[in-house]
Amino acid sequence: MTNITRCPRCEKDDLYRDYHDHERWIPVHDDNKHFEFLLLESFQAWLSRYTVLKKRENFRVAFDQFDPQKIAMYDEQKVLSLVWDAGIIRHRGKIEAAITNARIFLEIQQEYWSRDRFIRAYTDHKVVDNKVGKMESVPSKTELSDQISKDLKKRWMKFVWSTIVYAHLQATGQVNDHLVDCWKY
Repeated sequence: MTNITRCPRCEKDDLYRDYHDHERWIPVHDDNKHFEFLLLESFQAWLSRYTVLKKRENFRVAFDQFDPQKIAMYDEQKVLSLVWDAGIIRHRGKIEAAITNARIFLEIQQEYWSRDRFIRAYTDHKVVDNKVGKMESVPSKTELSDQISKDLKKRWMKFVWSTIVYAHLQATGQVNDHLVDCWKY
């Protein structure tokens, strides 16, 4: 697509434009895709989204296609191999959090029949449309993300601060923060 108006945050290059146009803010109902975004958003902590996007395919290989059942079974040997994998973000705490979160993710799936049902219940299965007019108005967290973060922490999930949860809600299309003049709005 040429000559279209996009959210300015995505105009860095084709990788970012493609992510904006074809993935981010599009409702996700597949549980494994939910886990993929949760894992990637948690690795993004203290870094830029672009840093994670550039390494996404390496993450996909290193983390068994983001399969929470496989990740939940990782042992110390696998943790060490990930710590030494230059293709991903080699933060031991985030790697260990991914394993813990995979286990809890599976518990949530079992309890609620799906992660999608669990997370979307917070908004009565509706998309929160923030009708954003300018980039400065896009929040980094909200009362909604505060509540979900608090609930996930009670379940012992790691790296699920409110800002990470909010980014996950955006990524999975539960929150629409496209600018109102963006073609995706």
